[in-house]
Amino acid sequence: MQKISIEALARQQLAAAASASSGRAADTVYGGHEKVLRQTVIGMVKGTVLAEHENPGDATVFVVSGRVRLIVGEDSWQARTGDLLIVPDARHSLEAEEDAAVLLTVAKRP
Repeated sequence: MQKISIEALARQQLAAAASASSGRAADTVYGGHEKVLRQTVIGMVKGTVLAEHENPGDATVFVVSGRVRLIVGEDSWQARTGDLLIVPDARHSLEAEEDAAVLLTVAKRP
């Protein structure tokens, strides 16, 4: 059994993102390439965009702090602290509308 404070990790990743040239930082807290399930905490400074990409499987984005926008084609959804976005099965991007930390959960398709 392992216990991880997502809120503490979110604060750490947001601090790391603030000093990173990319404006973002991430740490996988569970899983990885060899597992079906992967959970990653991502810190993003305001204005940072995770460029458009494909879904590797079913995915959700839980906003630990801040505000983000999920963009899929012409559609977009805003989420703020405490909100859960279910990522559509389509190319998408994620933008930090203010400094934000999210928990990305992905279940890869076989």
